[in-house]
Amino acid sequence: MKWLKRILIALALLLGLALALPFFISLDDYIPQLEKAVSARLNEPVSIARIRFAALPVPHVTIEGITVGKSADVKLGLVTVTPDIYSLWQPVRVIKRIEIDTLTLTREAINKIPVWLNPDDDKSPQPLVRVERIQLTNARVNFGQANFGPFDARANLDSKNAAEDITITTQDGKLRARIKPDQSKYLIEASAKGWTPPISSTLLFDELTLKGVATPDDITLNQVSAKLYGGTLNGTAHASWRQGLQLNGNLDIRHLEVQQVAAMLSLKSHVSGKLDARPVFSASLASSDKQGDEHPAKFADKFMAALRLDMPFSIENGVLRGVDIEQAATRLSKHGTTGGETRFETLSGHLVLQQRSYHFTQLRISSGSLAVDGAVNISPKKELAGRINARVNVMGASASVPLNVTGTVDDPTLLPTGAAMTGAAVGTVLLGPGLGTAVGVKVGDWVDNLFGAQNKPKKKPK
Repeated sequence: MKWLKRILIALALLLGLALALPFFISLDDYIPQLEKAVSARLNEPVSIARIRFAALPVPHVTIEGITVGKSADVKLGLVTVTPDIYSLWQPVRVIKRIEIDTLTLTREAINKIPVWLNPDDDKSPQPLVRVERIQLTNARVNFGQANFGPFDARANLDSKNAAEDITITTQDGKLRARIKPDQSKYLIEASAKGWTPPISSTLLFDELTLKGVATPDDITLNQVSAKLYGGTLNGTAHASWRQGLQLNGNLDIRHLEVQQVAAMLSLKSHVSGKLDARPVFSASLASSDKQGDEHPAKFADKFMAALRLDMPFSIENGVLRGVDIEQAATRLSKHGTTGGETRFETLSGHLVLQQRSYHFTQLRISSGSLAVDGAVNISPKKELAGRINARVNVMGASASVPLNVTGTVDDPTLLPTGAAMTGAAVGTVLLGPGLGTAVGVKVGDWVDNLFGAQNKPKKKPK
């Protein structure tokens, strides 16, 4: 049995040699040639740190420390290339898969990828090397102040090394997307659960579905469906970036908790309730205003200045904080009324957002015996200017009290008009408190409407 023992020892030595051999086989001498070839293909400078060959478990080559671009827009940690051994004696060599562990892309690299992945035209010769699959692990995209990842991805390639389909999955499993090239377009499908997009740390989608078509110049989302903040959102959107940034779309919002939406926009929550709305939005930024390496806050400011929003809305069963409209209308004070809150059954109106100013018209508030109508503007500095009419009951009599809206969003003030104050005072003297005040307010309101139109806020911003 000594011969068997010797054979086993010999096999063990051969196996050990096979395992150790890759550490002694260096392909670094081929690095300059490989860098030159890849640079010519991508039209970008490419550098490689080291190359090694290994025979087990299957013959493969590992490449470390790859960077692409003058600013290292692409960084690859470890690349494993596994060839089809039987194809080495064929006219076209086949690489079964390329596995990339740790990949970092910048926004500039993302813009260049469609050019890098474009297949050769039909007249070009058959490529000498064909890749069947590319797999990414632990990849990240750096947008400057925001990041997407880590995520894993897989791309299956055709005979011309053009992607047939691409799948992307975040490592936490919250987002999955599929991109399928279709001639000069890319068909996009994405779904998410419990996902926060990289552009916002506060926006949380319980569920999200996107379907659309993208080109190197634009993207059209034919389906946007989401569940968030207790409500639903459905709509369409289109964005293009060939000449600046153009954005437009429309949404149908149902039963969204408006208090959480306000928090999402980094605003103090001054109103709560369930929101129904049908916003139509658009924005246009010149090429010089597109986000480059500037801080996202600066880009967001430019975007908000360019954004126009036209939205009829209705909020059910909520609270308007910072003002007590009924108290302001029944306890008239020449110094105005601040603080408190107004509970309502319905708050509806029409909002136009333009040049960072908010214009609320056709406002209607219904809350038991209180009924309110009017219009209010909010300036870019969050200053308030407007007029509301509050219909209240005073000692059994109904009165419509006109109130000017002043102050700021954080510190609003309701101030009775001069005519309303004068009418209330005269009515109180003639008829006594209660009934006299109510009658006086009515007369004051009539006088105010007849002679005081110039004091009402303009419908359009200054």
